[in-house]
Amino acid sequence: MQTDMGKKVVVGMSGGVDSSVAALLLKEQGYEVIGVTMQIWQEEAVACRVQNGGCCGLSAVEDARSVAQVLEIPYYVMNFREAFQRTVIDDFVREYLCGHTPNPCVKCNRYVKWEALLARSLEIGADYIATGHYAQLEQLPNGRYAVSNSVTADKDQTYALYSLTQEQLAHTLFPVGAYTKEQIRRIAAEHHLPVASKPDSQDICFVPGGDYAGVIEQMCDGRVPPPGNFVTVDGRVLGTHKGIIHYTVGQRRGLELPMGERVFVTEIRPETNEVVVGPGEAVFTDTVRCDRVNYMAIEDLREPKRVFAKIRYNHKGAYGTIEKQSDGSVVCRFEQPVRAAAKGQAMVFYEGGHVLGGGTIV
Repeated sequence: MQTDMGKKVVVGMSGGVDSSVAALLLKEQGYEVIGVTMQIWQEEAVACRVQNGGCCGLSAVEDARSVAQVLEIPYYVMNFREAFQRTVIDDFVREYLCGHTPNPCVKCNRYVKWEALLARSLEIGADYIATGHYAQLEQLPNGRYAVSNSVTADKDQTYALYSLTQEQLAHTLFPVGAYTKEQIRRIAAEHHLPVASKPDSQDICFVPGGDYAGVIEQMCDGRVPPPGNFVTVDGRVLGTHKGIIHYTVGQRRGLELPMGERVFVTEIRPETNEVVVGPGEAVFTDTVRCDRVNYMAIEDLREPKRVFAKIRYNHKGAYGTIEKQSDGSVVCRFEQPVRAAAKGQAMVFYEGGHVLGGGTIV
């Protein structure tokens, strides 16, 4: 990795092993490192520390501060509550109420971890921000910056970074992208970092236990879409659902329909409060459209292009051809049908191992 000796970098420290080692690596490379934890919770009682001990709980602050002390770097907690509420939580709730399945990590990366943190970091004289994401950054022959795959496919986090702008990428460092998770933990242990064996956070930080519906009900003070009908694609009523916020396209479990065969959610219709179900083959499609497209490796899509595309974070990806539409949206025609393309999720395009761009599935 190219280094700029003596330049100042703000490292977003989540209290986990990845961002802690990111700070360590950058200090060893000669950067002037400042550790920052982003405070994004509105309120949090001491009793919630363990439950909310992911990337933004109180325990994150305690762990990050202890790592900063070991590394002998300055450390601060910065308040980004308003930005997180407005761009991540409110959007998350709004999307689910519309029958969509949003990815809050994409919004958090774009508007909080980069836009808000980068602006604050530049104000205090920093040259870069850095995180513990498993991704790499390259400047392409056309001069544009692009996020590229990390060396470890099972931890690769490029999907959730597709919406970053060129200005943001020009001030970004990804120190851990050239390492495997095992190597990162080994480095942490060798330098006696107190988080070397800390488990990875599995849940979305504000959705403990994966209870999306419970969080939405709490945020809306119980005013959520009521129960409605399960229907077939042609409108035949099959039963009663608990409310559209409890379902996503492709879901099978929890439907509680005595059909005698496995059925899946194929569509959510908020305008009629219906959840459409059908056989497994009904959740496959070879055509997916997205809007709000952010181009990363290219300035614009001027002609059809064959790409490798992912339609959700844990999707293995598939090849297809993307083509820009007259309204600015992009249609991907996959060479093999893909399963459960859910409205609100991101579709991300790759070419040559780097992110070409992506958008929100519509």
